[in-house]
Amino acid sequence: MSAARRPAGAPAASRPLSRGAQNPKPAASGFLASGLGVALFSSAVFGLSGSFAKALLETGWTPGAAVTARLTGAALVLAVPAVAALRGRWHQLGSNWLTILLFGLIGVAACQLFYFNAVARLSVGVALLLEYLAPVMIVLWLWAASRRRPRPLTIGGTLLSLAGLVLVLDLTGAVKIDVVGVLWGIAAAVCLAIYFFITAKENDTLPPIVLASGGLMVGAVVMWLAAATGLLPMAASTADTRLGPWVTPWWVALGGLVLLATVLAYVSGIVAARALGSKVASFVSLTEVLFAVIWAWLLLGELPGPVQLLGGILIVGGVVLVRWDELRRPASPVAELDHANDVEPVP
Repeated sequence: MSAARRPAGAPAASRPLSRGAQNPKPAASGFLASGLGVALFSSAVFGLSGSFAKALLETGWTPGAAVTARLTGAALVLAVPAVAALRGRWHQLGSNWLTILLFGLIGVAACQLFYFNAVARLSVGVALLLEYLAPVMIVLWLWAASRRRPRPLTIGGTLLSLAGLVLVLDLTGAVKIDVVGVLWGIAAAVCLAIYFFITAKENDTLPPIVLASGGLMVGAVVMWLAAATGLLPMAASTADTRLGPWVTPWWVALGGLVLLATVLAYVSGIVAARALGSKVASFVSLTEVLFAVIWAWLLLGELPGPVQLLGGILIVGGVVLVRWDELRRPASPVAELDHANDVEPVP
C-alpha cells in the first residue's frame, strides 16, 4: 500500500514528535498522527486472517472456498471507494491492466490460496513465518541476478533467517511438520516475493485503493473460474465455528475474514503508508507475525513449540536486519523495492 511520498530527509514522524516534546498532552494523538499506531492496528487485523480462515477450514471449508469468499466479499466492499478514487478517469485501468492482472493472479489469488493451504496443515504461526521468507528470497534473487554482493548487514540478516527456518521446521524435534504444508508455505513466500517485484515499479497514476480493489476482483474471478472448471475443490459448511471460548455461526468467522482481516486491514494500511512512506510501513508490518501468533493462541489454542518460537524470532530478526539495511541506505541492491508495499500483501 502506498502513498504520497515525503520529501527526502523529512520523515513523517518528525514533526509530530517535536510537537510532543513541547507539549506532552498531544503525545497519544501524535503517535496516531505519525501513522505508527495505524500501522500497528493494520498489522493486528491482518494477523487475524489465519485464525478466521482456520476456524472455517476446521468445519469443512476448503482453502479454495475460503479464499474465494474472502476475495469476493472484499472486492465488493472496496469497489465503492475504488470507483470514487477513479473519479471518471477510467483510462487508468486501461493503461495499468497488466499490473492489476498480475497483482490479482499472483499477489492475491495464488498467494492467499497457497497460504490457506499451508494453514490447513500447519499452525498459523509456522505458515506465516514461512511466507515471510519472501524478503530473504528477494535478496538472494537480486544477488544472483545482479552479481553484486549485498552489504554485510543484509547478508547477516539472510543467514539469520535461514537458520531460523531450520529451527521452525524442527527437523530433529518431537514436533512433526507436514512436508506438504511446508511446501505450500514456501510457495506462498515465492508468490509474495513476486508480488513485491510487481508492485515495486514506480506508478503514480493508479491510486492504491484501485490497485487493491482491482487485484481482489481479478483474484475472485480467477478463483470462480477455477472452481467452475473443476480445477479447484470448493466446499463450504454452515456448521458453527469455534473462536477461543466462543462457538459462533459460520458467518462470524467469514465476516471477520472479509471485513476485519481484508477490508479494514487494507484501508488502515493505506492510511499508515501515506503517513510513514512505504519502506517504514513495510518495516512496521513485520509485527503481523507477532499478532498472528497471539491471535492463533487466543482464538485457536495454537502456539508453536519453544524451538519453533526461537526459529520464528530468528526469521523475524533476520528480516528486520534486511529491512533496516534497506532503510539506512536507499541506494542498496534492494532499493528498487521502495514501492514494494504500495498495496499490502494479503496473507
